[in-house]
Amino acid sequence: MDRPIGVFDSGIGGLTVLKELASKLPNEDFIYYADSKNAPYGPKSVEEIINLCDEIIKFLLKRNCKLIVIACNTATAAAVVEMRTRFQIPIIGLEPAIKPACLNTKTGNIGVLATEGTFRGNHFLKTSEKYIDYVVLHLQVAKGLVELAEKGIFVGQEAEDLVKQYTDPFSTSNIDYLVLGCTHYPYFYNLIKRNVGPGVTVVDSAEPVARRTKDVLMTNKLFRTEKDNRKIVVFTSGDISIVQNVVYQLFNIDKNSSQVEIKFIF
Repeated sequence: MDRPIGVFDSGIGGLTVLKELASKLPNEDFIYYADSKNAPYGPKSVEEIINLCDEIIKFLLKRNCKLIVIACNTATAAAVVEMRTRFQIPIIGLEPAIKPACLNTKTGNIGVLATEGTFRGNHFLKTSEKYIDYVVLHLQVAKGLVELAEKGIFVGQEAEDLVKQYTDPFSTSNIDYLVLGCTHYPYFYNLIKRNVGPGVTVVDSAEPVARRTKDVLMTNKLFRTEKDNRKIVVFTSGDISIVQNVVYQLFNIDKNSSQVEIKFIF
């Protein structure tokens, strides 16, 4: 079906998910909405997040999207159930990659970095409860990383200090998996990996959500098989220059490429 897939996040974090979606679904068009003006979502109330998600999904539906991916752990935790009742369209949510970590851990100890909104959401709680008899989850709220990423700062002393602050507590926990429960955190992957060491596998949700999206497209007969020139349109409510730089780097494309169009939302 020749209609785009809508993807959104509280900011640029979900672009890491968009990259995986674009890789797994090479024939699909995408419209991405980065709500950087309202980032971070983590400290916001459930009602605030629901209202923001409602507005964004309406925006994407006006652009004829055939499926919505909420590429934000916090937004999924707060709003995915309500959004599925309001809109008659397939909606894919995001949740921390707890399941693969629990199934593969050898030490029985798993670290989780996420926002406070993700940790208090039903998605996280229900998934965690399934494995609570077999593994120990070491939870860490990583405040400040989302704000840093939204400024386009992924390296440097401030980033190193924050990553060290939030990963050091895991050093005495005997973890062998660290789950990144926020789509902004993969931007700091190299810093995180260096701090936790080679014995810890760092995982996020991008690949599982791309696999799930492909499955839903196929089972709902929405999958696009035509090999045509694909288009990715990125909207942002924040600083367009930061979004541009991140998109060009993530997708490894030239600034003059017609493959990606970037727009500012007033």
